[in-house]
Amino acid sequence: MHVGILWFDNDAHTMLSVKIQKALDYYKKKFGRTPDLCLVHPSMLEQGQSQVELGRLIIRAYRSILSGHFWIGIEDQK
Repeated sequence: MHVGILWFDNDAHTMLSVKIQKALDYYKKKFGRTPDLCLVHPSMLEQGQSQVELGRLIIRAYRSILSGHFWIGIEDQK
C-alpha cells in the first residue's frame, strides 16, 4: 500500500476493532471506497499474530507503524 490515511487513536479503554472501524468509516466517507488493508504495530495484535481479518479488512502487523497508529487504505495489486 502506497496511499492511505494515517489514523491515530491511543484510547486504552477502546477495543482495537472499534478503533479500526472508526478509521474505516472515515476512509469510506472521505474517499467513497472501502479499504481492505490496515497496517498496525505488532504490539497491537495478540501475541504471535501477524495478520487478522475483520470482515473484508485485513489487519497486518508492520513494525514501521507506531503504536496507536493505523495506516489504512487499499492494498496494491501485484
